[in-house]
Amino acid sequence: MSCKALFLIFHGFDNHNVGISKKIAAQVKALKQGGLDVGLCYFAIDRHGYHKRMIDEEVFENYGKGFFAKVRKRICYSKLTSYLLKQDIRFLYIRSFHNANPFLIRMLKKLKNNGIQSVLEIPTFPYDFEYKNVPLSDRPRIFLDRLLRKSLARYVYRIVTFSNDKLIFGTPTINLSNAIDFDQIRVKSAKPKSANDFRLIGVAEIHFWHGLDRVITGMADYYKKPRETKVFFDIVGEGVPEEINRLKTLVTENMLNEYVAFHGTRTGDELDLLFEKADMGVASLGRHRSNITSMKSLKNREYAARGIPFVYSETDDDFEKMPYILKAPADDSPLDIGEVVAFYYSQNLEPVKIRNTIIDTLSWNVQMRKVIDNCNVTTDE
Repeated sequence: MSCKALFLIFHGFDNHNVGISKKIAAQVKALKQGGLDVGLCYFAIDRHGYHKRMIDEEVFENYGKGFFAKVRKRICYSKLTSYLLKQDIRFLYIRSFHNANPFLIRMLKKLKNNGIQSVLEIPTFPYDFEYKNVPLSDRPRIFLDRLLRKSLARYVYRIVTFSNDKLIFGTPTINLSNAIDFDQIRVKSAKPKSANDFRLIGVAEIHFWHGLDRVITGMADYYKKPRETKVFFDIVGEGVPEEINRLKTLVTENMLNEYVAFHGTRTGDELDLLFEKADMGVASLGRHRSNITSMKSLKNREYAARGIPFVYSETDDDFEKMPYILKAPADDSPLDIGEVVAFYYSQNLEPVKIRNTIIDTLSWNVQMRKVIDNCNVTTDE
C-alpha cells in the first residue's frame, strides 16, 4: 500500500506567481507518479473575501474575513494536525514561506513524536537579503522566522534545497535541482536566424535581483551607435510594482520604448507565441544583489526546455559547461548587448537539441525521486 502524503503550502495561486504555481503542480504530479498518495493543501480567498484552507478542491477550514482571518490562518494548526494523524498521513512535504512560528513548530513537534516524517523545502537559500526592502506588513513574519527557524528545523527530517548546502539550520539537506514538467512546456520551432532583428525575452515575477535593468542600460549603450541588427526585449510577468515602474522609467529615459515591451503576465498560447519570436532568454542577472552566488534557477531550466540559449550571472552547476549559455559578470554593469548578439549568431544548436541536453536529468520525476529515496516512505511502485 502506498504512503499517504500531504504537500503543504502557505499561499494560494494567482496570476503573479504562475511559475511557482506550475512548479508546485509539477512536484505534486511527480510525487504521485513516484507512487505516493498525495493531497495538496493551500490557501484560497473566495469572491466574498473569506480566507480558506483547501485540500485539493475541498474547503478544509474557513477562517472568516478581514484582519483576524489573516492572523488565524497563520496560527491555527490544530485541525490540520488532527487531520494528519487521523488520516494516517505518514509524509508531509512543506514549501517554506519563511514563516516559522511557535504554532507551526508545535504542530511539527507533535507530528514527529507520532512518527510522521516532514521535509521542508526552502526554495532559495540564503534568503535574508531578499527581504532588505520588505513591506511593513511582512516584517513581523520575517522577524519571527529569523528567531525561530532553527527551532523549526529540529522537527523536520530533511530540508530540501536547490543550493549545494549539506546542512541548513543544523538539519541535513536533500540537494535538488529545479526541474521541468516537459509535458507542459512546448519546444520552440526551428527557424532561420534573421540578420536584422534579434529578440530577447525575460520571463519572471519581477524583483530587483533579476537585474533586468542591466539589459535596459546595455541596450542604451548598444544604440549609441548605428546598428544593422535591431535588438528588442520582451519583458513578461508582473512583480514588485516599484521595480516595474523603475524599469519603465529607465526605458523612457533612454528612449528605448520602440525596443522594450512590457507584456505583463502571459500564459498558454500567448506565452508560446512570445517564445516562438524569441531568439535568446534573459535569466537572473542580479542575484549578487541578494548575496547569492550559486543557485539552480527555475528560469534557466524553462529556457533550456523551450530550446533557446540564455544569459545569466550566477553559478548554476547544471549549465556551466553547456554551449548554449552565456555568462554575464555578477555585478551591476550594463549587459554587453553586442557580445550577446555575437554569441547568439555563433550558435548552431537547434531548439530540440538544447532541450534534449536536460530531458533525462532535469525532469521533476527525476528530482522528486531523490526526495522519496531519501525518506522512509513506502510507494506502490
